[in-house]
Amino acid sequence: MKRELEEQIYTIVAAIPPGRVTTYGGIAAMTDGATPRMVGAALRRLPDGHDLPWHRVISASRRLADHAGAGTQRELLIAEGVAFDARGRIAPERLWP
Repeated sequence: MKRELEEQIYTIVAAIPPGRVTTYGGIAAMTDGATPRMVGAALRRLPDGHDLPWHRVISASRRLADHAGAGTQRELLIAEGVAFDARGRIAPERLWP
């Protein structure tokens, strides 16, 4: 992936406000050609100690993607006031933008 595209992804992720979420596809649509999978790949490449709010990026089904950090992601979102329904989905009102 081109560095410029990766930077676009990181800039968008940095703009997601606390208590709100967006999808991999939503981020991809705001870039100059990324796909949802490319967004996920860029987030997986984040270095340790970064301060991007990666936890605010969810799947199109409004659920957390299945990955090793999903438990941490859920805890971080709950700490920001994001609630999950009985099926593990986040309310559509929480979607940004």
